[in-house]
Amino acid sequence: MWKNFCKTLWRSLLKDRQFTFLNLMGLSIGLACTLLIFLWVQDERSVDKFHANDSGLYQVMAHINLPDGIHTQESTPMLLGRSLAKEMPEVEGAVSVQAGRLNSTISAGDKHIRSFRWFADKDLFRLFSFRLLEGNKDGVLADKYSVVLSDKLAMKLFNSTHVTGKTVQWADDPQLFTVTGVFQSPGANSSMHFDLLFSYEFYYQQDTANANNWANSNPSTYLLVKEGTKIPGMEKKLTAFLHAKYSGSPLTLSLRKYSDRYLHGQYENGVAVGGRIRYVRLFSIIGVFILLMACINFMNLSTAKAAGRMKQAGIKKVLGAGRGLLVLQYMGESMLLSFLSLIIALGLVAVLLSPFNVLTGKQMALPMDVPFFATLAGIGFITGLLAGCYPAFYLSGGKSFLILKGKFSQPWKELLVRKGLVVFQYSLCVLFIVAVLVVGKQVSLIQNIDLGYKKDNIIAFQNEKHLMENFRAFAADVSAAPGVQAISSFNADMYGSSSGSTEKADWEGNVAGAKVQFTALDVDYGLIELLGMKMAEGRSFSRNFGSDSLSIIVNQAAVEAMGMKNPIGKSFDVWGGKYHIVGVVKDFHFESLYEKVKPCFMRCNPSGRNVLVKIEGGKERETIAQLDKLYKRYNLGLPFEFTFMDQDYAAMYASEEHVSVLLRWFTVLAIVISSLGLFGLAAFSAQKRQKEMSIRKVVGASAGDLALVFSMDFLKLVLIAVSISFPLSWWAMNDWLHNFSYRVDIGVNVFAVAFLAILLITLVTIGFQSMKAALVNPATSLRGE
Repeated sequence: MWKNFCKTLWRSLLKDRQFTFLNLMGLSIGLACTLLIFLWVQDERSVDKFHANDSGLYQVMAHINLPDGIHTQESTPMLLGRSLAKEMPEVEGAVSVQAGRLNSTISAGDKHIRSFRWFADKDLFRLFSFRLLEGNKDGVLADKYSVVLSDKLAMKLFNSTHVTGKTVQWADDPQLFTVTGVFQSPGANSSMHFDLLFSYEFYYQQDTANANNWANSNPSTYLLVKEGTKIPGMEKKLTAFLHAKYSGSPLTLSLRKYSDRYLHGQYENGVAVGGRIRYVRLFSIIGVFILLMACINFMNLSTAKAAGRMKQAGIKKVLGAGRGLLVLQYMGESMLLSFLSLIIALGLVAVLLSPFNVLTGKQMALPMDVPFFATLAGIGFITGLLAGCYPAFYLSGGKSFLILKGKFSQPWKELLVRKGLVVFQYSLCVLFIVAVLVVGKQVSLIQNIDLGYKKDNIIAFQNEKHLMENFRAFAADVSAAPGVQAISSFNADMYGSSSGSTEKADWEGNVAGAKVQFTALDVDYGLIELLGMKMAEGRSFSRNFGSDSLSIIVNQAAVEAMGMKNPIGKSFDVWGGKYHIVGVVKDFHFESLYEKVKPCFMRCNPSGRNVLVKIEGGKERETIAQLDKLYKRYNLGLPFEFTFMDQDYAAMYASEEHVSVLLRWFTVLAIVISSLGLFGLAAFSAQKRQKEMSIRKVVGASAGDLALVFSMDFLKLVLIAVSISFPLSWWAMNDWLHNFSYRVDIGVNVFAVAFLAILLITLVTIGFQSMKAALVNPATSLRGE
């Protein structure tokens, strides 16, 4: 019986090859897209979930209430972690971590390797599940002069990972540090990446005066909270604990689950409002929609084909076949197609995974384990069920005598289901097209917005101690090199790293004692000119005016926040220094475009840690070769490592670029899936209406008239889809753009382009079938009837 049943299923699929091909193609593409999205979503959600203490691991977040709202930061007082571990019973363990800011040199013998230096408390490897290859997790960072290396860095320095007990030197510090452990480099599933860990005790004792001051905030603090602790109540205790230690603290504290920091990293007014989780949700929805579109194709093609199979179903019923058997047959066809499509989809994923990894910047692989294949089987089953349920019950539900008389019809169901599904499918296509256009415009804005400074043809590199000691001489030689237009330095960058921040500043005329959160940027002479910034008032720093050590430059946002008129010459007190404002620079972006330009001030600080060199366009190669020689001469022969400023800027928005590219590809595939279904529907519709078209042609209708009549039914559905999808897409894209402080206007032109695109796609898809139907010889068609 089952052998005969399977033969019947297979013959049924082979009988109408066009139907089978269209369904296989649509389902395979849809399933392949869904699987790729599933792998990406799983990879995103897996970040930081590998820690054994995940359920109780939290990060302390600090909030400060200012006139423009609540600002949130990861920096916390240096003493906080240690104090909480000792004094708060709910805390099972605490770790303070100071992320690496300075890219300098770690040396072992004649080997010199650049790396960022991180500092961490001794319990780091007890709280977190970073894998130690050598060393005891309870003691690797206990000694002040201990250092822990990643396996990659150990191989570079010693050509081995068995290096416990060996010594290394940091930059030009005469102190030797002992290697006490080697860990496996954190992989892509970790949001914390480091290669070089020093003891937090060493960092703490470098500046004990500031370290013991609860007003200073630098490191991030992570807590292992005891099981059963109520987090809202503990957050109140944290803030009370801080205020007991420092009554003047403006901070309130909260807890964020550590494994949420990667996906939920964006805060607005002190509340977590999302982050990368938006992209995870977006592509999860896209994956579901693409799979639904593929299933809709199957439903529509199956119900369109139903007219040709009605008599077959009626005869089977007359011969004794029950409805259950017919449902089983039609569901069997659907399941067979679904699992065949799944096999094809797996092949497509295997081929496309490598370029997909390049697009997303990931290193994903097909997991060859039982849960994955169980998930695949579930996807195949659900797809077959969704795709085949309506056709099966539709075909098996008619009364046999009505079917054989040709009187079985359900026009209202066909209108509500088949045409409704086409409208749903094309509504999604329009939404995708609008999304592609809006995201593309936003990415273009990011790439081309006036930042208030020029980033082209500028290279950046670190100013290390050897170089810093002779920086003036080095700068003079660099300035004389062919192709160099300017050189300067500063203790910050344009991507969110600053020289510090404070709300404890005062200025002339601030009688009300207003508080403003300022960002500090310590800059060298000539930096403003090198970056092409514009002065709104006053002057920039210049040696022509003698020492500018007590001069300060503010941006326009600072002037506005202070409510200051005629700022030039007025006093500005900060960090124990009394400065005078000598200039107002026009606002420029020193953070990402997710943030509005904040109040900032610049102090003159020659020989900052970051060096910028502006190079004449077209002479990059020869100029960099000259810089390489000069750098090695002044920096003990160490390799010259640099980045281009415009590339660093682009890296800030890699996620947006990836989303834009992925969205374009998935939109194209969604359109292909919909077009395959529409092509099949048009073919079946042409067969069904052939007699009608022939009669129209006999009474004088031209081929063009017939093509228009044939196309109108489909164009009406497209118009309905557009009227539904435009409001939805406007709402969805406005919600996405809300994340950016600087964003594009969606504009009517976006919807006009989307409408024309979907109209053209529809006409191209059904055009062949409409002209084919219009050009058939009426005599042939009518004779066949």
